[in-house]
Amino acid sequence: MDDRQPERRCSLCRAPLSDSTTPVETAAGTRFCSTGCRAVDDALPARSGERAASTTVGDDERARDGRLERTHLRIDGMHSATCETYLESVAGALEGVERAEASYVAEALSVDHDPDRISETELERAVSQLGYTAYRREEANPEDRGASGGDVGGESTGGTRRSREMSGVRKRRSDDILEMRYVAGVVFGTFLLVPYATVFYPVYLSAYSSRGVLAHYQGAFTSLEGGVFLPVLFVLTGAVLLLTGWPLLRGAYVGLRLREPNAHLLAALTILAAYAYGTLSLAFGRIDVYYDLTIVVAALVMAAVFADAMVKRRAMDCLVDLTISQVDEARRLEADGSTRSVPVGELEPGDWVLIREGERIPVDGVLLESECTVDEAVVTGESLPVVVTPGETVVGGSLVVDGSAVIDVGGEPTSRLEQLTETVWNVQSATHGMTRHGNALAAKVAPAVIGVAILAGVVGYGVGSGATGATAAILLTVVAASPWALALATPVSVAASVHEALERGIVVFDETVFERIRDVDVVVFDKTGTLTTGEMSVRETDLSDDLLAVAAALERHSSHPVAEAIVDAADDGPGPRDGRSRRAATESPRSDGGSSGESDAAVPDAGDGTPATDVREFRSHAIGVEGIVAGDRVVVGHPDLVGERTGGLGPALEERIERERKNGGLPVVVGRDGHVEGLIVVGDEPRADWEQTVTSLHERGVDVVVLTGDAETAAGRFVDHPCVDHVFAAVPPDGKTAAVERLKGQGRVAMVGDGTNDAPALAEADLGVSLGSGTALASDAADLAIVDEELAGVERAFDLATAARGRLRQNLGLALVYNAIAVPIAVVGLLNPLFATAAAVVTAALVAANASRSLVDGA
Repeated sequence: MDDRQPERRCSLCRAPLSDSTTPVETAAGTRFCSTGCRAVDDALPARSGERAASTTVGDDERARDGRLERTHLRIDGMHSATCETYLESVAGALEGVERAEASYVAEALSVDHDPDRISETELERAVSQLGYTAYRREEANPEDRGASGGDVGGESTGGTRRSREMSGVRKRRSDDILEMRYVAGVVFGTFLLVPYATVFYPVYLSAYSSRGVLAHYQGAFTSLEGGVFLPVLFVLTGAVLLLTGWPLLRGAYVGLRLREPNAHLLAALTILAAYAYGTLSLAFGRIDVYYDLTIVVAALVMAAVFADAMVKRRAMDCLVDLTISQVDEARRLEADGSTRSVPVGELEPGDWVLIREGERIPVDGVLLESECTVDEAVVTGESLPVVVTPGETVVGGSLVVDGSAVIDVGGEPTSRLEQLTETVWNVQSATHGMTRHGNALAAKVAPAVIGVAILAGVVGYGVGSGATGATAAILLTVVAASPWALALATPVSVAASVHEALERGIVVFDETVFERIRDVDVVVFDKTGTLTTGEMSVRETDLSDDLLAVAAALERHSSHPVAEAIVDAADDGPGPRDGRSRRAATESPRSDGGSSGESDAAVPDAGDGTPATDVREFRSHAIGVEGIVAGDRVVVGHPDLVGERTGGLGPALEERIERERKNGGLPVVVGRDGHVEGLIVVGDEPRADWEQTVTSLHERGVDVVVLTGDAETAAGRFVDHPCVDHVFAAVPPDGKTAAVERLKGQGRVAMVGDGTNDAPALAEADLGVSLGSGTALASDAADLAIVDEELAGVERAFDLATAARGRLRQNLGLALVYNAIAVPIAVVGLLNPLFATAAAVVTAALVAANASRSLVDGA
């Protein structure tokens, strides 16, 4: 059995080939779960060391060792790739941990561990140190469970998992602490700067001018009584240093421990050197006390970090109104026939769950009674709903669009949606964030600053300054030479860029987008809901208005999306008129491409004389409907059904039907009294701007790939487009992830999608883009979301990201203005706290002003 196991999995996506699966085989004997996976494997070569695309439970490394479990932790306090490396080292050193992977992009840490040697709680405690707070991702916002107040299984208002993590009580506490540090820096810092503005700064200026009020300061305060000033200034400035500057000190410590100098190290060197030099000066009665620089630098950098955090919070808030939520509760049937709402996690094998029309199926199961129509697009990507009959499997996360369902949970309660969420978390954890430009520059500059400072101390000691003079020389060199503003430039630039993106309808979740997007070589588009609207509509028809109304009168008694499209076209507006239902009580829903029961009953007249109710002897077939409308026997549906009822379609119509299918349309034929009357072409309409978008990307030198779970006929219009390089149809979710991974072998890949089934591929891609209409899981997996329904937002995101990257580089250059001012003044021996602080304020103002300029006007 073990020897045959690999043959029972798809050769591309590693999805299991169950006994009910008909595998697609090649001449070489290779098996695939779908024609789409086979097409991907044929067109895209496997990458060296390629891992299995399916990372659901049982398919990753921990499955090879039954002792191991994977725990996903959210980590508050992560800000950079340095944090990733540090947390991985901390977790990896714990007994019982085999592997740890962190991502500051997702603020997450995934750990493979032996639960008998270290528990999840122990993992949380061990990682929660130095200001990092760890907790399980599934419990990021436990107080929100079941708090929506809506019907079970409906669309709750909790937003995405990511937004719920961001709004959880722990995350709010973390943000409150950050805000407190910022406020402390401003309030206490302002108080401490009062003696500088009224005493110290005038004294410094009086050395260069005796005009006006400065004349009163000449010769004053040439020395200070350290015993009077030292305790107050030392303690209060130290409090600001620890409260406000703690994140900088922690970042510096982590960088030093990992031997990876970062921008926080440069800022920490400045504030610590200024504090130490000020303390030394006060102790010796000198007036050049640099406490003000400690306060200003700590406050400026933390203000930038705080602004960055608040803008990102605003971006997360945008998701709540854009996306749907995962089902958190289920309606369980009790033994006495009553129902009880319970958390999904409390379901047990053998439980029966009731799902009403319009609700999402909480877990995978088997339908027990009464067939229903289910929309699985959110999970599978298939645009057309399917009719499910008793005994068939339903997929957790899919939507019941017609009828109601009672399902048997069966084995261990789970859902495809949960498995996809697990997949997203696994892929996110394996995808590290990119090191910021500021940190990369800091890694080169920090050793030079420290080296020059030590050299200054050696020279000072050599010329007879003694240990005190040498120490002062070291500290003053750091004060002048350390480019601390690099720690300011990045968060200011990111906050401004994210803010402008929000103003232009682009929600950015990860600032590295502005770095990564410039290198994108391939853009992969999902079809349904991305390149197309995701809604069925009538594309064209050769029927007269009267005959279209007759067809619509019959179709009003069917719940299929094709029927609704025909009714909408006849009504010339969305939805049924005057509250009339589109189906009758005696109907049996059908699918033009699936299977359904058949009914034969008279539909009662509503008495209003409208064609919608003037239907008798209504009958629903598996592939169409028929009945008597206004005295005529009418049949509407699949060409095969109408051809059977009318004696044939004719070569011309059959040729047109084939042509429409190749263009992605669904042909519906109308017959009346034994004669074919005409054709209605229904389809998932492409977005109006799809051609412009793919053409623009092609002109940028970017390859365009279409990846869809729909059948090949539904993607026909994209195959022959000159700007589309590849079209892969009938690809399941795991196959999409595998396709993206293989495409990454050809360059950097961006994935654009909107459905839950796209989420693993979005997470796997170097850059994930979700449309505003997308599902919660898709938005969780993406790096940015387009708020509106226009694909032009993708091109706009490219433009903004490219401009933002240039703006960041400009600001990193402006960050060195401080050193350009301070170093020459220090060299000639004229540096004092006033000049240093003024240089810091000027630098911050230049960086902020440059960051606030519109990215559209110039980069």
